[in-house]
Amino acid sequence: MARKIIIDTDPGKDDAAAILLALGAPEELEVLSLVAVAGNVPLARTEGNARRLLELAGRADIPVYPGCARPLVRSVITAEHVHGETGLVGLVLPEPRVPAQAAHGVDHLIGTLRAAAPGEITLCLLGPATNLAMALVKAPEIARGIAEVVWMAGARSEGGNVTPASEYNVHADPEAAAVLLESGLKLTLLPLDLTHQLRMTAPRLERLRRIDTAAARAVATLFSEPDGTPHHEREEEGAPLHDPCVIAFLLRPELFAGRFINVAVETASPLALGMTVADWFGVTGRPANATWLNAVVDQEGFFGLLLERLARLP
Repeated sequence: MARKIIIDTDPGKDDAAAILLALGAPEELEVLSLVAVAGNVPLARTEGNARRLLELAGRADIPVYPGCARPLVRSVITAEHVHGETGLVGLVLPEPRVPAQAAHGVDHLIGTLRAAAPGEITLCLLGPATNLAMALVKAPEIARGIAEVVWMAGARSEGGNVTPASEYNVHADPEAAAVLLESGLKLTLLPLDLTHQLRMTAPRLERLRRIDTAAARAVATLFSEPDGTPHHEREEEGAPLHDPCVIAFLLRPELFAGRFINVAVETASPLALGMTVADWFGVTGRPANATWLNAVVDQEGFFGLLLERLARLP
């Protein structure tokens, strides 16, 4: 039976690859909905991009709910320098024909999770955690319907990609990250420590270009265009594929390895705002609250999975 998932997203080029990967796995993953959040680009862009990607993949039947337009307590921090003004750098898609849903994304999460059986739905977070944090604050009883939260977030050994201390998805809304880390939910984090091991190298991009589907061509375009990815993150090995790791973990968890540890987030220090303090060696004595994945066991297995599933789409 396919695992029921909701994707909370701020597309974003690597979000796009993750969404398409999920849509290429209908036997394993039943995508119930997409919930958009302000992040890589403003909310109006992210919800529109989500609908465009669904139409590209022939899945306009999946509803898109606009969520929070700003973090819980801070101003919006976007990343157009990496993802382009539209969020999908270099990729031009038609205006989506299916409108966004009228209900707010937070209300959709609350209603869906309240109605779910215990542990029925997995939440896949590809951007800031604002929507889920707001839903948990408003209706904490919804935790009952959540099987697991899998979130691309955080950094330890790699340092941050927004500041020396913080990764973007956490830095964009550290208070929301704190809500999740203190929620008691089953939580799996895929930090930069992991995602920087998976890069779209030139040979991999060439393999992707040989797949003649609209979805594969779209991802190839997104990772072919020059962007503002920082030099320390791009290096000479190609841009990292952050968000597809979330979906790949659901499909083939054996591709990754890590440890169940305590993770906390810094919300007060201006110097270290958004830093994920990952207690890898258990020195604090604080109880473990998250699985922190920091190793890719099989890089070629990951890319083979991505290419094979993109080839299934139109």
